[in-house]
Amino acid sequence: MADPIGENPVDAHLADESELAIEGALRPTSLGEFIGQQKVRGQLQLLLDAARMQNRPADHILLAGPPGLGKTTLAMIVAQESGRTLRLSNGPAIQHAGDLAALLSSLVPGDVLFIDEIHRMARSAEEMLYLAMEDFRIDIMVGKGAGATSIPLDLAPFTLVGATTRSGLLPNPLRDRFGFTAHLEFYDDDELEAVVARSARTLEVDLPPTARAEIARRSRGTPRIANRLLRRVRDFLVVHGRSADASVADVGAALDLYDVDAIGLDRLDRAVLDAVVRRFRGGPVGLNTLAVTVGEESETIESVVEPYLVRIGFLGRTPRGRIATPEAYAHLGVPHAEVALGFDDL
Repeated sequence: MADPIGENPVDAHLADESELAIEGALRPTSLGEFIGQQKVRGQLQLLLDAARMQNRPADHILLAGPPGLGKTTLAMIVAQESGRTLRLSNGPAIQHAGDLAALLSSLVPGDVLFIDEIHRMARSAEEMLYLAMEDFRIDIMVGKGAGATSIPLDLAPFTLVGATTRSGLLPNPLRDRFGFTAHLEFYDDDELEAVVARSARTLEVDLPPTARAEIARRSRGTPRIANRLLRRVRDFLVVHGRSADASVADVGAALDLYDVDAIGLDRLDRAVLDAVVRRFRGGPVGLNTLAVTVGEESETIESVVEPYLVRIGFLGRTPRGRIATPEAYAHLGVPHAEVALGFDDL
């Protein structure tokens, strides 16, 4: 999401376009340029090469993993390397079978259809998609009641690329129709440093290796966050006239200004941890209660905040709810009674 630059809606529109242009420039355009996810890249390359050699559309692809790891970028690369047109949509926009029928019937042979947040499609649309993926055909219902008639409609062969942050919400019949499922993992610091180095060259930001490593360390294992933090560091350097002589201290000052701490936790992360530790004495606390406490949507807590906090060992999921670990207490500087909180049960 673009950062607001003023109250004028024209300025805001220009800011959105500027941010989108920057994001587009930072996206790799081939699997060779894509950093990280080595196993997934190898699997996709084989799948695309086989489809090209056999002169057919690639098998349907499901990309699963937390936000910001490159699912949309990989979908664009699939279309680019296949030499096909990319059509984009998202699950929340497909709330009726008719919405999907209109989208599918407009495809031409070989198109790559990308559906982001595919787990949020309407159930009626999911059921229509089963037949479309398997037989490249859909059935259109005409009329109502006893006089309703089903008319089959043949579709152009296409490749569906679905992206989801919550693959467990996909019904088995839909998940099974994907020829390949890729599970994207969080990045390590070395991979993120390579991402920052590539993006810094694109943005013409001169950063020493130590400064790039500091951005990577605060990026929560996520390239999208690394690129966003790099842009904020760039702004800080420009405003303070430090673009020719950047240092780790400059990076730290810039990210501290935006409430990103030394291990990458932001305001919402700390609010969640603080609520579990202080308001609920370490937990357990239910997801909905936690979301209301911090004033955020439960889906945001579950899909954006929790994966990283669980990964670094600050939060645990139990049958009774979320619970803070000793490491979370230590990070917040709050004493805790380990036995009283029941960590032996984790």
